[in-house]
Amino acid sequence: MPSDASAGPARAVDAGLLSPVTVGHDEAVTDAAVLGALVEVEAALTRAYVRLGIAPAEAAEAVASAGERVGSDVPRLAAASVAGGNPVIPLVGMLREHVPGELRVWVHRGATSQDILDSALMLVARRAVGDIQVSLRAVDAALAAFAAAHRGDVAAARTLTQHAVPTTLGHRAGMWLRGVRRAADRLAEAGDRLPAQLGGAAGTLASFVEIAGAGDATALPAAFADELGLAAPDAPWHTVRWPVTELGDALVQAIDAVGALAADVATASRTEIGELAEGTGGGSSAMPQKQNPAASVLVRSAALRAPQLGATLHLAAAFAVDERPDGAWHAEWPTLRELLRLALGATATAAALAAGLRVDAEALACNVAATGGLLVAERLSLVLGPVLGAARVSELVRAAAQGDDLAALLSAEPAVRTLAEERGASSSGAFVTALLDPAGYTGLAEKFVDDVVAPKHPAAGQENA
Repeated sequence: MPSDASAGPARAVDAGLLSPVTVGHDEAVTDAAVLGALVEVEAALTRAYVRLGIAPAEAAEAVASAGERVGSDVPRLAAASVAGGNPVIPLVGMLREHVPGELRVWVHRGATSQDILDSALMLVARRAVGDIQVSLRAVDAALAAFAAAHRGDVAAARTLTQHAVPTTLGHRAGMWLRGVRRAADRLAEAGDRLPAQLGGAAGTLASFVEIAGAGDATALPAAFADELGLAAPDAPWHTVRWPVTELGDALVQAIDAVGALAADVATASRTEIGELAEGTGGGSSAMPQKQNPAASVLVRSAALRAPQLGATLHLAAAFAVDERPDGAWHAEWPTLRELLRLALGATATAAALAAGLRVDAEALACNVAATGGLLVAERLSLVLGPVLGAARVSELVRAAAQGDDLAALLSAEPAVRTLAEERGASSSGAFVTALLDPAGYTGLAEKFVDDVVAPKHPAAGQENA
């Protein structure tokens, strides 16, 4: 992750040089952002004490002021975090340096490092999720418009890389859109449930009971969570890591969804296919003729990395032993942060990709016609099988695959001419032409587009229209 700006370029471990998909999109999860959240959590704990009448009001003011003094010293805090294994231990000391002696007792009062760090990561995550949701809404809007615009554009559906049956480009885009919407809904749910953490040394709240009594200790976690805008925990979750794993799963799903879009665009923009192109293609250092699908490539890079990060979160959760894990908890921090970072970059890049997506109608039509009518072979089996027999239909299809004219082969069949007359066709040639028209065999593709691009809810005042 990019280090805090105060560290200087020589100290920055990761400014995104090898992760271009995240460049310019990861401000919400930098070291400076994490330090800011840690400070904010410490201040929120003191404010919660004040809210319940346990601490004097000036204690909250003093801790907030101290936080402003130390909230940008990332290099010092990072260096000091090694000895204790986490950044909260030295942060508490730094805060206490700037709090008057009589109020110093309220810094980190009763809390443990895990309370502060878990709560800070949830705070960082909640803000990052908000940015990701903005990008997903932009992807949604762009794909809905694209699907509607290309609702009936016939395309060759591909299964296992090969032409299968006709579909529409709008339907394909609608499928991307459905995936994005499902992921957005799941991410919103996970984001809304992100809880604060407050349990004390071993998750029993014993220190808080000692400080304030059982009644106030019971009320303190909810007050603390409210100060941070996080969900109130039903109990400390020191070794019950669902807040992390469920968020991680939702982030992976969001990256999966835009990854599927990017993978299809990358394939369709191949020179020999040429159906789609990005609004702005990337160049090549050696081949000036190329217009690389750079945005798709970057989104795919995130989609390839994300699942393994999600798996690491689950592995850490499975080894969350005792009342605080010995390393598993620590493994979560950079993993979750990197997953948030990838989601921020991938969804923002996908929004630009979807907004600029272009279609080559000629290439689309050329690919549909490439197999000389074989794209509707399934239809031929369904319509002509009962009159010609399945074996004869297969013979005709094989002959066409070897280069014969399928339309001529079908028109020469007496049973096809009879069927054309029975169905009221003007001629057997017209009947065969209609039968081989891919646009006549797209099923409910256009309806599916209409369903997905329609507003999810009626406009205000239109419920009873």
